[in-house]
Amino acid sequence: MNLRFLSTLGLALMTTVSLAQQKPAAKAPATKTALATTPGGTRLVEKVTKQPGQLVIPYEKYVLPNGLTLIVSEDHSDPLVHVDVTYHVGSAREQIGKSGFAHFFEHMMFQGSDHVGDQQHFKLVTAAGGTLNGSTNQDRTNYFETLPSNQLETGLWLEADRMGFLLDAVSQKKFEIQRSTVKNERGQNYDNRPYGLASEYISKTLYPYGHPYSWLTIGYLEDLDRADLQDLKNFFLRWYGPNNATLTVGGDVQPAQVVKLVEKYFGPIKRGPSVPVQKLPEPVLTADRYVSYTDNVRFPMLQMVFPTVPHGHPDEMPLDALAEIIGGGKSSLLYKNLVKNQKTVQAQAYQQNSELGGFFDFVALPFPGKTLDSTEVIIRNTMREFEKKGITDEDVQRFKAQTEAQNVSGLASVQGKVSQLAANQTFFGNPNYITVETKRLQALTKADVQRVYDKYIKGKHAVVLSVLPKTGSVAAAKPDNYTIDKSGYKAPDYGYNGLKYTKATDTFDRNKQPKSGANPVVKVPALYQETLPNGLKVVGTRNTEIPAVTMRLTIRGGHRLEQTMPGKAGIAELTAGMLNEGSEKYTGEEISAALDKLGSSVFVNADDNETTVYVQSLTKNLPATMALLDQRLLHPRFDAQDFDRVKKQQLEKIANFANQPGVIADLTYNRLLYGQNNIAGTAVAGTTASVSSLTLADVKDYYNKYYAPNVSYLVAVGDVDQATLDKQLGFLKNWAKKDVTIPTDVAGAQPDKTTIYFVNKPGAAQSEIRVGYLTDMKYDATGPYYRAYLANYLLGGAFNSRINLNLRENKGYTYGARSGFAGTRYAGPFTAQAGVRADATAPSVKEFMSEISNYPNGISDEELAFVQSSVGQSDALRYETGQQKAGFLARLVEYNLDPTYVQQQTEILKNLKKEDVQAIAKQYLPADKMAIVVVGDNKQLPALQALGYPVVELDLEGKPVAAEMMKKSVPAPTEMAVPTDEKMKMQTDNGGKIKTKTKKGKS
Repeated sequence: MNLRFLSTLGLALMTTVSLAQQKPAAKAPATKTALATTPGGTRLVEKVTKQPGQLVIPYEKYVLPNGLTLIVSEDHSDPLVHVDVTYHVGSAREQIGKSGFAHFFEHMMFQGSDHVGDQQHFKLVTAAGGTLNGSTNQDRTNYFETLPSNQLETGLWLEADRMGFLLDAVSQKKFEIQRSTVKNERGQNYDNRPYGLASEYISKTLYPYGHPYSWLTIGYLEDLDRADLQDLKNFFLRWYGPNNATLTVGGDVQPAQVVKLVEKYFGPIKRGPSVPVQKLPEPVLTADRYVSYTDNVRFPMLQMVFPTVPHGHPDEMPLDALAEIIGGGKSSLLYKNLVKNQKTVQAQAYQQNSELGGFFDFVALPFPGKTLDSTEVIIRNTMREFEKKGITDEDVQRFKAQTEAQNVSGLASVQGKVSQLAANQTFFGNPNYITVETKRLQALTKADVQRVYDKYIKGKHAVVLSVLPKTGSVAAAKPDNYTIDKSGYKAPDYGYNGLKYTKATDTFDRNKQPKSGANPVVKVPALYQETLPNGLKVVGTRNTEIPAVTMRLTIRGGHRLEQTMPGKAGIAELTAGMLNEGSEKYTGEEISAALDKLGSSVFVNADDNETTVYVQSLTKNLPATMALLDQRLLHPRFDAQDFDRVKKQQLEKIANFANQPGVIADLTYNRLLYGQNNIAGTAVAGTTASVSSLTLADVKDYYNKYYAPNVSYLVAVGDVDQATLDKQLGFLKNWAKKDVTIPTDVAGAQPDKTTIYFVNKPGAAQSEIRVGYLTDMKYDATGPYYRAYLANYLLGGAFNSRINLNLRENKGYTYGARSGFAGTRYAGPFTAQAGVRADATAPSVKEFMSEISNYPNGISDEELAFVQSSVGQSDALRYETGQQKAGFLARLVEYNLDPTYVQQQTEILKNLKKEDVQAIAKQYLPADKMAIVVVGDNKQLPALQALGYPVVELDLEGKPVAAEMMKKSVPAPTEMAVPTDEKMKMQTDNGGKIKTKTKKGKS
C-alpha cells in the first residue's frame, strides 16, 4: 500500500463542489455550493476545512482551463512552502525495449529549460535556502521543492518553465551525461548492491511478458543504450501536458495569491494529448513458479510472492493487516518460527500495492548453514498454523493502533501533507481520499482479515525466489521451473505519432527570475528545562500541530566507553540490543505487542558516542508508553536465550561487512585515521573476536556501570506541556546516580604523506573511495568547526558543489560525490567520498585530489554570495518536525549551547569573506597528507599506481598484503572519453533493502 496519512480520530466534513474525475472514487458526504471561477477561467471545485478536534488536511482544489489540477493547502505553522508537481506517468507507460524512460526523463527535467540556465535549477533552489528532488515509480513521476515561504514564486516559475519550455534546451550532450548518471545509479542501487536484483526477478516472473510491471522503474542498461534524443522528446510531448499533472502547494501561503501566480506561470501552457485510464488484468499463476539467481551475499534469501490487488482496492486494508499480523513484529508467527529460534537473521511479511496490481510477500534470510528448502517448509507450516490459530480482536486492534500512529506522524511536515494530497488526487481524483481509508480502517474486522487470507493466500500459487551466495554453498528451494513466454506480446500504441511541440505565448518576460519577499521570521522553539536531583537534564518544547510526542533519551558514552576495554568492543551495541528484548514484567514478544497496541515505539540504539532511547507516542497514550519505557530502560530481563540470539545476530552482522564495499571502505578508512589506540578505529558492532568473547555477565556489568542519569539527558517535543510531562517522569527521578567517567579523546594517526590504500573486491562494478584525514576540530556552533562547515559547503557540501558537479555532472563518474567535516565532543575527520564506476576509479581519485588541492586558491564573489544566501535562508526548514526539534534540543544540551547561537551563526555567515574561506581551506585541507582508501576490483590497481602516490594494498582486516602486481611496472593511464558539463540531483533509494507498505519505485 502507499504511505497513507489518515487517522481514526475522525475527519472533518467538507464543503465541496464535485468535479468529473479521471476515475470514480468514494467521497465523504458533501454540501454543494455555487461554482466559483476566477477571471482567468480557473474553477474552484472543492474546499475542505478543518473542524475543531479533528485531524484533516485542509485544502482548496482548482482546475485551470488547460486541465491542470491545482491543490492549495494553507498551513501557517512554519514559514515554509512545499511545491509538488505530480505527472500521472511512470514506468507503466513504457514498453518492451524502451524501459527506464520515465526515470531517465526525470533526470532530464533538471537539466535546464528555455528560461532557466544549465545547472541553475538546483543552484537557484539551494541558494534560496530550499531543498528539492524528484522521484519516479511505476505509476507517477513527481518533482518537488521545500522553500522558505518568501520563495514561493521562484518555485512556481521553475516548475512551470520545465513543464512548458523544456525541449529546446535538451541537447545531445545533456542526454549522454544523464544516461551515464542513470547507469551509475543502477550500478549503485541494484547491480552492485546485495539483493539489489531480487525485485527485478520477482517482477519479470510474476507479471506476463510485456506487462509494464514486469521490469523495474530503473529499466535495463541495453534499453538505455538504444534510446535516442527523439524518443525522450516524444515521451515529454505525450505525457507531460498540464492536463496529466497535479500541482499541489502547501504551507505558509494564501490560496488567492497561489491561484494568481499559477494562472500567470502555468495558465499559458497548452493542454497535452488526453491520457486514458490504464487498466490491465491481474496476473494469474497456475502453478508455483520457482526462480533463482546468485549474488554477492552472505545470507541466502527466500521470497514467496502471491499476487493480490491494486492500490485502492477494498481488500488492500485487510491485506495490510494480514501482513502485519502474520509477519510484522515480535508477536508474529514468522518471528516465532524463524527468528526467535535462530533459524533466520530476519523474517517478515509485507504487501505492496500499485495502480495496476499488488502482491503479498513472505521474506526470510536464513543463517549460514540453514537451507532454503527447509525455510520454505517452515513458512508453509506457519501458514497452516495461522489457519488453525485464526485472528484475534487484539491482533486487529494492534494493527489499527499502529496505522493510526503512523499516519498521524505523517502529518508532521508540510511535505507529508502535500505528498498525500497529490497522490490521492493523482490515483483517485480525490485529495481527501483519506476519508475512504479511515472508514475502512475503522470498519476492519478479523473476519475481513481471514477472508483475504482465504481469497489470496490459502491454497494459491506463488513466485518463489531463491537468492544464492556466490560461494555455491546453498541450493535453491527447488530447481527453477519457469520460462518467460514471449508469444502473443503486442506492443501498445501510446500515440507517439504526430506529436508537436507548441510553446506558450506570454504577456510577461519569463527570463526574469521572480523577486523574493522579505526573509520569513524563523522562531526558534520556546523551551522549558530542568535538571532532576539525580543529574538527569530534561529539555522540551510544546507543539500542538499533531497529537503526538517525540522523545529522545541520550546516555553519553556508547562505543567510546570501550576505549578502556577494547577486548570487549561491541558491548555497547550488544547491551542496547538486549534492552530491546524483554523486561522484568514482559517477554520481548509481550512488550512489543503492548507497544504495538498503543501505536508507540521505544527503541534503544548504541552509536559512536552515546546510547539513545527513541520514544514515539500518541499524546493520549503517553502514560502507558512511559510505563513501557520504564520497563525497557530500568528493568531489562537479560534472558540467556535472548542473549544467545542477539549475540549471534551481531556476529553475523560483522561477518556480513565483507560483502558490502561501502562498509569495507568506511572500516578501512577509520582504522587508518584513528589508529590502533583509538576505539573509534573499530566498528561500533565490534569484531568477531571481541563479540565472541562477550558473556551475559559482561552485558549486565556494562549496563549496571554505565547507564546512569547523571550522564544522560531527555528531550521531549510535541503535544505535552512541562507540567504534564513532569508527572510521567517519576521512574526517571528514582534512577540512581553512578560514578561514570567518559573517556577523553585519543590522538589519531596522522599520515606523513598522501597514500592510496587499496582493498581488493573482485568483480566489483563500482569502486568506493574515501579521501581525508583526522582533524583536530571538535564540534562547535560558532567557532572553527562551524566556519569549516561554511567553507566546505562550496567544495562538497551542496549538490552543486565543485566536487559533485565535477565527478557526477561533468564527468559522469558517479551517482553522487560529497565532502564534509565531522566532529562531536571528539575530533573528527574531513572526508570526501563517492561510489564510482569501476573504470573511472583512478580518474575519480585524480579529480578528488585536484578539487581539494585547488580549493585553497580561493573562491569567487558569486560562490560566496551563494553560500551566504543558501545557508542563511535555510533556517525556515530546520525546526519543522518533531524529530528536527528534538535534534535541535539535543544539540543544545550536548554542547551546552544557548539558543541564541542561531543568531550568532547568522552574523558569522553575513560577515564571511572570500579570504576567510581561503584561509580555512589552507588550514584544514592538507592535500599532501591524506589517506585515500579505494575498495574495488584489483584491475584498477595499475591505473591507481600511475597517479604517482604510494600505494599500499590491504586485506579486509586492514593488514598489508604482498602482491606481485605491486612490483610490476605500470603503464601510463589513458585519458577517458567522457562527456563534460551539467548537473542533476542527489537522491537516495532503498535499493535491495526490504521495503514495507510502500510502492515500488525509484528516485
